[in-house]
Amino acid sequence: MRRALLSVSDKTGLAELAAGLAAAGVELISTGGTAAALRAAGLAAREVSELTGFPEIMGGRVKTLHPLVHGGLLGRGAADAEATAEHGIAPIELLVVNLYPFARVAARPDCAPEEAVEQIDVGGPAMLRAAAKNHAHCCPVADPADYPRVLAAARAGGTDRALRLELAAKAFAHTAAYDADIAHHLEARRDPDARFGRYLRLALDRSRPLRYGENPHQRAAFYRYPGAGADTLAGAVVHQGRELSFNNLADADAAWECVHAFAAPACVIVKHANPCGAAEAAGLAAAYDAAYATDPTSAFGGIVAFNRPLDADTARRVLERQFVEVLIAPGYGDGALEALAAKPGARVLSAAAPAAGPAGCARVHSVSGGLLVQETDHALLGDAAPRVVTARAPNEAEARDLRFAWAVAKHVKSNAIVYARDRRTVGVGAGQTSRIHSARIAALKAAEAGLELAGAAMASDAFFPFRDGIDAAYEAGIAAVIQPGGSRNDAQVIAAADEHGMAMLFTGMRHFRH
Repeated sequence: MRRALLSVSDKTGLAELAAGLAAAGVELISTGGTAAALRAAGLAAREVSELTGFPEIMGGRVKTLHPLVHGGLLGRGAADAEATAEHGIAPIELLVVNLYPFARVAARPDCAPEEAVEQIDVGGPAMLRAAAKNHAHCCPVADPADYPRVLAAARAGGTDRALRLELAAKAFAHTAAYDADIAHHLEARRDPDARFGRYLRLALDRSRPLRYGENPHQRAAFYRYPGAGADTLAGAVVHQGRELSFNNLADADAAWECVHAFAAPACVIVKHANPCGAAEAAGLAAAYDAAYATDPTSAFGGIVAFNRPLDADTARRVLERQFVEVLIAPGYGDGALEALAAKPGARVLSAAAPAAGPAGCARVHSVSGGLLVQETDHALLGDAAPRVVTARAPNEAEARDLRFAWAVAKHVKSNAIVYARDRRTVGVGAGQTSRIHSARIAALKAAEAGLELAGAAMASDAFFPFRDGIDAAYEAGIAAVIQPGGSRNDAQVIAAADEHGMAMLFTGMRHFRH
């Protein structure tokens, strides 16, 4: 390694890298701002304008777009020896470039269009792509996190092909994400009211490979959005346990999302992406007891989530009562982690309460030949309060349980039916091809668990197409119902509720979950 060209917007680690390269005998070439930073650190660097014999012009827009720069990055040694000798092109074996902070600047509310455009880097991506294309002879570096490895290689005499190949792929991913940010921004300026523009930006980093997917014959990996914080599953801290699987992560996400629908201390137990028990209570132990009692059979091997830091006594209670695949909470009180260590195979995670996502936050579902993209369903009820459509309005206790059941039903696979009483589930019917079967299954679950349905509330994620669902609920003992409404048979459904003396609310909003 004889020459390195350094041109960075983010100066993190620059001085240390440059000093190490210089000490290893590498000549440093740099652009204006980076050269000034190096001089301030007491390091000498040859400016690109000196190399090219051409000054930076147009306010710095044109400085590296020159044959002596790109020839040095693209030269293939002996294969291009005649051309490089004829034109006086010296090879550049190392390129260190990161790009203007377009996304950060453009995201500022006060950023003018002209300011955003000036943050579109042209020379940087061109150099990175050139070096990445020629990785057989030149090493491209776009991430300061890679500086230590590159510096160690320089001290040992040069980078090897495996490192250059890895960093070339990373450089192309970096420029691709950068271009996608620009396309997304310009599309949004063209049509600010568009929910989804013509361009979809998916720039994710692989967090880790997984042992397999839903089944052992399927390969899988876990990717995270750049900047995913501690209030996401991707940013969760793993305290103990076996390696997290594809199914563990999918179920943990469902449990984490559902448990944070509640303001009071709550517990949600999830099995196969469906809540099989949920409860609010004065404390976590009581919430766990009630959630577990909904369906002890399904709770075995489930995901247990809490919305408060978990205390040691409740942690021991969970382990003594059931086999748990994953336990997730915002934190752990004194002695809780020590208590959980008694079951070292149990996966124990902590993640902060998720922030409410913006309206445009997207859920992505893969289908054959493409992707389906939609906003995340952050809504809980319509703009107006639920509407009483029956002769009888729900009493205070029924209204409370209707809201609780509705919050749970949003997280149950369609067709979803949730029976609840005293802010706890007493029966859940999920994922059936008909709503009446979900209602019957929820009643069956309650009977198997020995839970009384008389006077309970029922939530349905979508409207009842026929009165049979209401009739079945009444036979089970349900006293109040909450549902979206909107069926052409609403009048018959309301009449059925009135016949049975049931209260019914229409929300005007459904919550399908496939």
